[in-house]
Amino acid sequence: MTIWYGGDYNPEQWPERIWDDDVRLMQKCGVNLVTVGVFSWASLEPAEGEFHFEWLDKVLDKLYEGGISVNLATATASPPPWLTHNHPEVLPVTADGVRLAPGSRQHYCPSSPVYRRLAARLVTAIAERYGRHPALRLWHVNNEYGCHVRHCYCDVSAQAFRGWLERKYRTIHELNAAWAGTFWSQVYGGFEEIYPPRTAPTFKNPTQLLDFDRFSSDELLDCYRREREILRAMSPDVPITTNFLGVSKNVDYWSWSPEVDLVSYDSYPDPGDEEAPAKSAMGHDLMRSLRGGQPWLLMEQSPGAVSWFPHNLPKPPGQQRAWSYQAIARGADGVLFFQWRQSVAGAERFVTGLLPHVGTDSRVWREGQDLGAELATMGRVVGSRLDSRVGIAFDWDSWWSIEQPALPATLSYWDGLFAWYRELYARNVVADFVAPSGDLSGYGVVIVPSLFVTSSATAANLDAFVEHGGQLLVTYQTGIADKNAHLMPDGYLGGLRATLGIWIEEFAPLPPAATATIGGELLGDVVGHLWSEYVHAVDAEVLARFKGEPLDGWPALTRRRAGAGMAWYLATMPEPSARGTLIEHLLDEAGIAAGPPPLPTGVEAVRRGELLFVINHSGADVRLSLPGTDLLTGREGGELTLARHGVAILDQRAAGS
Repeated sequence: MTIWYGGDYNPEQWPERIWDDDVRLMQKCGVNLVTVGVFSWASLEPAEGEFHFEWLDKVLDKLYEGGISVNLATATASPPPWLTHNHPEVLPVTADGVRLAPGSRQHYCPSSPVYRRLAARLVTAIAERYGRHPALRLWHVNNEYGCHVRHCYCDVSAQAFRGWLERKYRTIHELNAAWAGTFWSQVYGGFEEIYPPRTAPTFKNPTQLLDFDRFSSDELLDCYRREREILRAMSPDVPITTNFLGVSKNVDYWSWSPEVDLVSYDSYPDPGDEEAPAKSAMGHDLMRSLRGGQPWLLMEQSPGAVSWFPHNLPKPPGQQRAWSYQAIARGADGVLFFQWRQSVAGAERFVTGLLPHVGTDSRVWREGQDLGAELATMGRVVGSRLDSRVGIAFDWDSWWSIEQPALPATLSYWDGLFAWYRELYARNVVADFVAPSGDLSGYGVVIVPSLFVTSSATAANLDAFVEHGGQLLVTYQTGIADKNAHLMPDGYLGGLRATLGIWIEEFAPLPPAATATIGGELLGDVVGHLWSEYVHAVDAEVLARFKGEPLDGWPALTRRRAGAGMAWYLATMPEPSARGTLIEHLLDEAGIAAGPPPLPTGVEAVRRGELLFVINHSGADVRLSLPGTDLLTGREGGELTLARHGVAILDQRAAGS
């Protein structure tokens, strides 16, 4: 078994005379898997119903003869000009009623029957021709669903939305009850009266907004399923995937992940962001978590600079390698790049390729070649898994709801997740992301950041986790609304009130520049940000209180013992040092050890299977004392020096670790 290594290959952008050179250089670089055809619809079907496969035949044959496997795309992510010219009704429409034009990509309405019919015809033709090609190892459906067109508000989408609502609610009476139609005179007489939440005079119905987010995720998923079923019928033994977008608001990956055979995604952290290693790690951990720890595939990353940040910095020497190993450490069985040969034209011509404009006499090429040679020796990693006893609850309904308008404050769900994830990352504690209603039995600590939408079943699941010995940390803006976006009728927190032993009288969100001081024996005197509220402790212990007006003396941090576990509640976002202190206390209470012995700031250590990956993200060389044999250098012993962006993979079995 080997780690997949390679990237997007777009031979249709280049003359045939260089294809042989591509294969030769791929072999030299250690490439064993390339993604082909992602944006090739216009080349495969240059006119409606007129298919040209001869060029792709040659490409796949050359790759196979060169020992390079293919991740073959269905090419449906970017309709060709003839399609939108002949069928302009497939173009998506914004909430303002603007019909988006072709000339970019993802310019299609996911609900369009014309788009779906023509996409299915293309996929059928591709699958019939290549479903048994010896180079084929993986099917790649579409590309980055929802990246640019997450919602469409056209009349076709409106009709599809009505059908989705009718299947969900069955009667208009049930919909009116769920949508609270009596507010602002929004009682519908029939499903035909309902439209998508287009631009309106002021705030729109919160339940309609949430249902439209759910519908839009489901419509894109239905597009994926239709293509997948064609592929499944014609090549049943070939795994099928589509590339996710990481920690993204666009679609609900809990509902998507059971539909793919292999989770894959694209990761493009900004080299100029000092938090980039932690942010990319969070994406990796989410991808691993979506299918219960199954190894996954990093479908795209950049070997150097990209072109969509305000300032597009190159990756410094070694960072391409370090970030690739970070993905492998956190469960990836393959690391691919966008793209193989850097484009000289088009919107992404400044995005670096493994083979950049200047060719092989370049640092990017040499680093890619060296990485390919190293990964060829790392087959023992493939298929191994990570163990984690810490879970972070992640919920797309809550993300969509907490960022709607007309709420007590403007909050970022992503920022709240990352604030807690980062403290675990800094302590080299691997975390899983968990569906709040899923199985929590394997965890000692579960953190619940702003679970705005909390069903009674979810509240019962979290309560059972505590009763069976878990440490549960719940933060502000949890348990605010039910699945219909209605506020809890018995008060904020709903079913979690008894678990936490508190109730909330009133919110007091902090203005952007304001802070609140909280103090207590566990955290000391620290600063809180973003939020505060009036909390009543019923049978919970108060561990920290707000200090100073207007909340002076009100609880800020509480704890209640329930069964064999403890339920904690935090009514503000404390400064990082206080979050770290609280995390360490929770881990200690749960008997969970932090990562390896204390390491310098910026050094990441992750154990995958029997191997310990150590990665130096800091800006300087570091000297470490860790036992084991480094698989990359063969060096044995406890003293280890890692250069900036250096990596060690330690087999510690002989050392008894």
